[in-house]
Amino acid sequence: MGDNVFIFGHPLIQHKVSLLRDKNTSMKDFRDLVDEISMLMVYEITKDFPLVEVEIETPIAKTKTKVLSDRKVSLVPILRAGIGMVRGIQQLLPNARVGHIGLYRDHETQLPVEYYCKLPQDIAESTVIVLDPMFATGGSIAAALRILFNRGCTDIRLVCIVAARRGVERISSEFPDVKIYCAAFDEELNANAYIVPGLGDAGDRLFGTK
Repeated sequence: MGDNVFIFGHPLIQHKVSLLRDKNTSMKDFRDLVDEISMLMVYEITKDFPLVEVEIETPIAKTKTKVLSDRKVSLVPILRAGIGMVRGIQQLLPNARVGHIGLYRDHETQLPVEYYCKLPQDIAESTVIVLDPMFATGGSIAAALRILFNRGCTDIRLVCIVAARRGVERISSEFPDVKIYCAAFDEELNANAYIVPGLGDAGDRLFGTK
């Protein structure tokens, strides 16, 4: 894997991922954990965001200090599970716009099919943060990235919670300019392309559909 891949080793994140994996974790707790992990990951995702110097007045004196520049940020969850990561990130990036990309896998061809895409009109001017809790084969993610590159996006960051080697190596190879952030890294996929040990179907566990 290339230098564009960052796998979190922070104890707080690893602890929360372990709770997330547990099949006995309730739907509410699962949602809360996804929020918390997503929020904690923001620290690393944004570490190269540009700053500008401003002058403010404290209760003691005037001083020059730094704040984030007005660089636009767009969150793009891949439907449907990616929606679960939005709220946690918005806690720290409240001005980020949100677009959506909907994809499903055709059972005959096994290829991703786009069924919905709604993005900010000026998304090409944004830092784009693509969200998908599960990163297995990379098929849906690759399709989403192509959509974004076709819209002129140049600064794209992919954020997931559990990633498999196969998917990470694919995206890292096909899209070397995309920064990849993973809270946990698993080696294997089973015959149904589920991550092993993984955490099951993130969408079902987030929304109670199974």
